[in-house]
Order: sequence, then structure tokens, then C-alpha cells
Amino acid sequence: MQLPDEFLAQTLAAMGEERFGRFLAAFDAEPPVSIRLNPAKIAGGSVPRVGTPVPWCPLGYYLASRPQFTFDPLLHAGCYYVQEAASMFVHHIVSELIRRPVLMLDLCAAPGGKSTALLSALPEDSVLVSNEPVRQRAQVLVENIVKWGYDDSIVTCNYPRDYRQSGLFFDAMLCDVPCSGEGMFRKDPACIGEWSLQNVERCWQLQRQIVADAWQCLRPGGYMIYSTCTYNIKENEENVRWMCTELGAQVVPVGTEAEWGITGSLLEGFSEPVYRFIPGLTQSEGLFVCVLRKAGEADTAAPQRWDGRRLNVLYDGKPQPVKRGKDVLPSHAEALKATFRPGRYPAAEVDYRQAIAYLRHESLTLPADTPRGMVVIMFGGRPLGFAKNIGNRANNLYPQEWKIKSTHIPEDYETIFRPA
Repeated sequence: MQLPDEFLAQTLAAMGEERFGRFLAAFDAEPPVSIRLNPAKIAGGSVPRVGTPVPWCPLGYYLASRPQFTFDPLLHAGCYYVQEAASMFVHHIVSELIRRPVLMLDLCAAPGGKSTALLSALPEDSVLVSNEPVRQRAQVLVENIVKWGYDDSIVTCNYPRDYRQSGLFFDAMLCDVPCSGEGMFRKDPACIGEWSLQNVERCWQLQRQIVADAWQCLRPGGYMIYSTCTYNIKENEENVRWMCTELGAQVVPVGTEAEWGITGSLLEGFSEPVYRFIPGLTQSEGLFVCVLRKAGEADTAAPQRWDGRRLNVLYDGKPQPVKRGKDVLPSHAEALKATFRPGRYPAAEVDYRQAIAYLRHESLTLPADTPRGMVVIMFGGRPLGFAKNIGNRANNLYPQEWKIKSTHIPEDYETIFRPA
């Protein structure tokens, strides 16, 4: 893997020889594979068939190898999310700092990994708004939020300036800002070809614009988690210093353990607590995280309420029936809600091959004793979605845009769960 000379020079200068040597050596190793479980969908207990815990996230596991996740029905059921381990650190931050219900905004949320981690970590009765300004990416975000199945999870498609102008205020927010992507070089070599010093310059300026807009929506006493998947100081420590100087932000420490291998600041003379994940030092890809607090006292007596009338809401967290011709069909999101229990609709448990056929939006033939009408297709006791049983076949109601496009089916495939 050929890394740009300018990147190597600036990274060596920032990391120093010892860290830089370990960092380079990590490029000769396979990137770790990790998943994060959905606690609302594994009640009664399931753990990965092969895995070791991610130390900073109690729901995270490293897998010994990378299975063909596409062909695991439990992934589509929202039982787990395939996520890079460093990104799970937001679960640790929220679990430590946020102890009461909040209204939280994930401003740059697609494809949804950090949003789903936040949903699992936030106190009960919290509301999470996940936003993505790019429409196509926002649709992927909707899919992942719906599959995760939590109530009070909302998806919007707006720019940060729209939130600044909305008049809404949030108790907490995550700004996982667009960046130069240096931390993804090992996992996604395509990022190398997109990197340049000029792009780094564009990124740190864009990041400040995003943060400045978002800061206006943060309540006094509220927390902002700022993160990038890059190593350079301009997009990280220098931006944090700007937030402190220009916005009056206060940096907040988060508890960590030495054995996690997380590194602090790489900028000489910078004493604020920040958290760097560097391949070769941590079992992860690259990530920078800092937690900032807005001056003032939080008004805990008056929690903010969500009002999306001034924004482009793609999913409001409240599944509504859909009219199709003469039929009124239940929303697919209803079947995937974490609180959903078959009872209102008959359940049809299917085997592995039938589950894959369902996820490919093919018609099914259900057992003869299956009631006619709306049924919930189940695999391993978890809902996959609805079908309409008309007797000789069942019409597939799985969303067309979500279907598995591959015609391949692994002959000896096993889902990654086993009983706890």
C-alpha cells in the first residue's frame, strides 16, 4: 500500500518515530472486524459465535474473520450492526456523561453506526435526531435506523445551517464531521487516492462552519462530541483550540483505561483531554474524539421537545400504515420495532433459505396452516417484516429498495449468534 509522501511526513512529525513505526506496521495486518449488538433485540441473550469483547464498549465484539454479513438474516433484523471498533467509543462517552433523558442531535449521521450506538446508550425517554444532508446517504440512514427499531428515533435531511435557523435547541449533539479520511486508509484504500494537503485545508475550514452552526443549537450546559476519522492536527487539535477560543467551549474528560491503548494529543503544548485511536496502538482504525461543553447550567426542569416542522423529516419514529391500492398495509418499520411482539399478526417462522428468499423480495410459500392475510415473517424468533398470505403463495412486502440483490446463497452459512 503506497501512502502519499506528504501524508507520511506530516504523520511522522506528529506521532514521533515509535508511534509512527507501530502505525506503519499495522498496514501489514488485516483490519479487525467488529460488530455491536442491539441490546433491545437480544433479550434472553445471544453473543457472537466467535468473538472477543471490544474493551470500551460492552456491546462490541471482534470477530475472528469476516463472514458474509449480507447473508445473515439477523443483520437485516437489526440484531447487530457491523461497526469499526473505535467508533463504538461514543457509546462509552454517552454512558458516562449523560444520565437523564435528553434531546440529542447526530448532525452528520449516515450511514448510522454512531446513531445506533447512541440509541443503545442514551437514557430511557431520550429522543435522538439523526441528520444527513445528502439525500441518497440519508435514505441509507433511514434504513439502518428503522432496522435498529428504537422508539423516539428521527431522521432528517438538512444542512447544519437549517438547524441553526430552525430555532431548535439540543441537550447534546454529535458532530462526526466530514474529514480527509486518513484514519480509513487501511480499511478503504480508495481514501488514499482522494487525499491531498489541499483537501485537508478544505476539510478543517468546512468543519469549523459545521461546528459553528451546530453550536448555536446547543443548550447551555450541553455536550458536543466532536470526532473525525483522520490523524492530522489541523482537523483535530487546532479545531478544538478554535472551539475553545472562539466559541467558549470547555473540554470535558472521559474515563479510559491504559490497556485500551488510546492516545492523547499529538500537538506539543496542547493539554486538553482528547482521544486518538491509532492502528498499531489500538485494535481499530483511526479516530479522533473530543467532548466539549457549552458554558452555563443545563435547565433540567425544562427538557426540550422535538418539533420538526421547519425541517425535512424523512422518518419521524412513528410507523404509519401505508395505503396500496385497496389495501392498507402496516409499515415495515412496525415489524422491526424493538418493542414489537407478534400477537396482533400471525407469525410464520421460516428456515434460512426462506429467510434469504424473503430478503431478496421473492414470493414465499408458507405452511398450509398459516392464516390468510397479514403475517409476520420470523427467523430465529426475530421479525424480518410482513407478507400477505393469499393461500397458494405469500406476497412479499419487504421494501424493494432494501432487498439483497445477490442471487448467491452460501450452502453452509450459519448466523453469527449462538445462545448465551
